[in-house]
Amino acid sequence: MDTTGPTGRLVFHLFGAIDEFQRELIVEGAHEGLTAARARGRVGGRPAAMTELQVGQARQTYTANAPTPFSRSPRPFGVARATVYRHLNPGNPRQGETA
Repeated sequence: MDTTGPTGRLVFHLFGAIDEFQRELIVEGAHEGLTAARARGRVGGRPAAMTELQVGQARQTYTANAPTPFSRSPRPFGVARATVYRHLNPGNPRQGETA
């Protein structure tokens, strides 16, 4: 396609507009599908690594053995040490995403 002339540029822009329209239709359909799945009770994403019970136990262990309660345990609660601390961090925006 020769885009140096006005006709070539017009065709190029039309193809671009059609592709953009198709992409927006796909995104819209994906959003509708996610909304419908949520309405049916489906939850997307990775499952939480720790349950509320485990978080409570970790909080008790942390307060009882501060400042380094998990230093002797290589994988406390069967998850990485960073995961435990992430669930205990009060400033963590993802806190509360436990199952």
